[in-house]
Amino acid sequence: MAESKKIKITQTKSIIKQLENAKRTIKALGLGRPNYWVVKNDTLQVRGMINTVRHLVKVEEVK
Repeated sequence: MAESKKIKITQTKSIIKQLENAKRTIKALGLGRPNYWVVKNDTLQVRGMINTVRHLVKVEEVK
């Protein structure tokens, strides 16, 4: 079975003074505070969530 790609998502900025949609997306990604990070499968759904909060996160590919 093919191994799916993984991406590391790091929150770089606070969600204070952000729109409710961005706050909920950050929580759904499993983040919550600056410098927290998670590793997720690289799927279209996750990419869409990242696109919504692209101004608050940094994305890296995991080997």
